[in-house]
Amino acid sequence: MAVPKKRTGHSAQGKRRANWKATKPETTVCSNCGQPVLAHTVCTACGYYKGQPVSLKDKAAAEKEVKKPAKKAKAEAPAEEAPKAEETAVEEAEKAPKKTTRKKAAASADEKPKAKKTTKKAVEKEDAAE
Repeated sequence: MAVPKKRTGHSAQGKRRANWKATKPETTVCSNCGQPVLAHTVCTACGYYKGQPVSLKDKAAAEKEVKKPAKKAKAEAPAEEAPKAEETAVEEAEKAPKKTTRKKAAASADEKPKAKKTTKKAVEKEDAAE
């Protein structure tokens, strides 16, 4: 390895380094949050790079957010049709007479519905009660 015979003076050293000028780093604007970011680096404010999340947690959350509005858009169309169907069903129910079963009709008339008696004791109790 080469070894200099004499030490370089301050003046010579300064003249040599005169062309070493510091430059400002290239900055861009984050497409997600709008903060200034160094070029080709992840945004320190939101963690996005080129409009996409970098961490796995952020990617999973972004995918869920993207999927949810799509489902809501599909759900809104049938939801608009559903009240119409419900309104017509309610109107039809009001027009049509209500159907009741025998048990409900008997209960409304304060009568006991008759049950089948299969045992001798039950038949005897029924006869005694009448």
